[in-house]
Amino acid sequence: MGRGYHHGNLKEALIEAALGLIGQKGVGGFTFADAARMAGVSPAAPYRHFRDRDELLADVARRGFESFGDALTRSWDEGKPNPFEAIERLGKTYLAFARKEPAFYAAMFEGGISSDTTPELRLAADRAFGVLREASEKLVETMPAGRPPAMMVALHIWSLSHGIASLFARPDESRRKLPMSAEDLLEAGVLIYLDGLGIRRP
Repeated sequence: MGRGYHHGNLKEALIEAALGLIGQKGVGGFTFADAARMAGVSPAAPYRHFRDRDELLADVARRGFESFGDALTRSWDEGKPNPFEAIERLGKTYLAFARKEPAFYAAMFEGGISSDTTPELRLAADRAFGVLREASEKLVETMPAGRPPAMMVALHIWSLSHGIASLFARPDESRRKLPMSAEDLLEAGVLIYLDGLGIRRP
């Protein structure tokens, strides 16, 4: 009870409460009333800021995507010193975010919330994916001929990154055991995939 509401910012207290509840019960394991109770307010109070639980989760997801996009942008660093090294950094950043921000990650990808729920959520999600698409475009440009669509490459690398993050980089008991680090597994998978396309490290 009373998580953060003492400072008078109800909206922030509800976001904090939702993150705490996701950590405790999972993204589908709490109600709007639970969030109000965790924030230390009446069940009616959250309606001042959010239409319902889904709108609260959408705002949590938006904040997660904004933080995620910032981290990916810093990691990509305009593809310096070359796209291969930069995309390896992106992979490590993807896994690190899933590991360090599991509640945000769950709200972003496991809450059943459409990215079209709000324009702000769509913008934040598109910006984060845009970093990966830019990286894929730079990789494809290194090929002299027969270039695959950059969007296809971006979607494949995203799928590989997300799968490894979800299976092997979770900070909970759902994480599968590996004889190697998740980072090494992702790096090897991306390199094998790119090599199969004819996109080779300089």
